[in-house]
Amino acid sequence: MKPARNIRIVLVTTPDLPSARRIAKAALQARLAACANIVPRLESHYWWQGRLERSGEVLMILKTTRARLLALEAMIIRNHPYDTPEVISFPLETGNARYLEWLVNSVKRVAGGQHARVMSKP
Repeated sequence: MKPARNIRIVLVTTPDLPSARRIAKAALQARLAACANIVPRLESHYWWQGRLERSGEVLMILKTTRARLLALEAMIIRNHPYDTPEVISFPLETGNARYLEWLVNSVKRVAGGQHARVMSKP
């Protein structure tokens, strides 16, 4: 395992699968995330506007770098149907070296604003 101090795991909930797919596609096309996992049929319990609520949601797990995190957050907020979307992140401690290299290269920008050529996912 290789240290992964610059990698961030981002969790986002959405109200439905189409919203999650739309946000995932936008994040990937903009190279703000290397990967987006979508976990349907999540049940969330939370406080909202002074009331205890329960709803079905979809969980997104996005992988990105620390350098791309703020841009990813801004894009999610712009495209999310909720007034107050859940966008939380945490650092990754370690990971498979080849996977981490693929992840970093997947979101890397090179001179002229182009994106780095990405090797195939291990």
